[in-house]
Amino acid sequence: MGAQSVVAGTNISETITSIKELNKHGISCTVDNLGEFVFEKSEATTAKNQILALIQAIHDEEVDAHISLKPSQLGLDIDQNFCLQNLKEIVELADQYNIFVNFDMEDYARLHPSFELMGELTKEHQNIGTVIQAYFLESEENIQRFKNYRLRIVKGAYKEPASLAYQDKSEIDKNYIKLIEYHLLNGKFTSIATHDHNVIDHVKQFVKVNNISNDKFEFQMLYGFRKELQLQLAKEGYNICTYVPFGVDWYGYFMRRLAERPQNLTLVSKQVFTKKTNTAIGLTVSAFVVGRLSKRRKQK
Repeated sequence: MGAQSVVAGTNISETITSIKELNKHGISCTVDNLGEFVFEKSEATTAKNQILALIQAIHDEEVDAHISLKPSQLGLDIDQNFCLQNLKEIVELADQYNIFVNFDMEDYARLHPSFELMGELTKEHQNIGTVIQAYFLESEENIQRFKNYRLRIVKGAYKEPASLAYQDKSEIDKNYIKLIEYHLLNGKFTSIATHDHNVIDHVKQFVKVNNISNDKFEFQMLYGFRKELQLQLAKEGYNICTYVPFGVDWYGYFMRRLAERPQNLTLVSKQVFTKKTNTAIGLTVSAFVVGRLSKRRKQK
């Protein structure tokens, strides 16, 4: 089993085929154009054009999918106004086709600049939502601030200092549930990003007790993970959305998670790599991360 098990395709055509297969089972998709460490305008422009082409394909092929994007891939680390113009093109085309655009959140340094960009765009467009990361100390304040947005709620994957984020897993888990419950009761639409059946069972019980209809939320899981559970939940009548990464930079997709928090790769390593190759891959991974981070420091 290789990277193709957790990446939907290297190009748009392959990805649309993968989306259609998921749609057959009543599963919607949010699609991420893979790419890391963008510090050249030409790279950001290429990423923008790829996303525009993807939006056009989603519309033309009439598949059930929307967009997830990273502002840093579109120029946030280069120039905020440049990034805003790229985002405007994407959001405008998506809005024209009634396609939702989700702003993925990254590390804390990019959190508020991303919120600022989103705020500018929502002056004219309402097809935008974002992510709330439960490990941030300010996440409760942020979820109240953005309660009228469609939100994806995650635990958080980046390594942040104690001054900004909870460090204890039990505290993060507790806050995660708290945020989910708040947005289910008060928010517009809630995407619950988890592979944890305990969280899923808790949500099932919570929405039942509080008479929250299934059209107010969805469970979100990564492409290639817990396929049986995704299918089971879809059969039970719950909204399921698969996070679908695509592109040639699949390696960076894994490495970003390893650099952020190694435990996030537990499921990936079980599905993609054999025991015999783990050592060799580990060395390659380390070299890749060091090299990319070194490049990033030089370009800043």
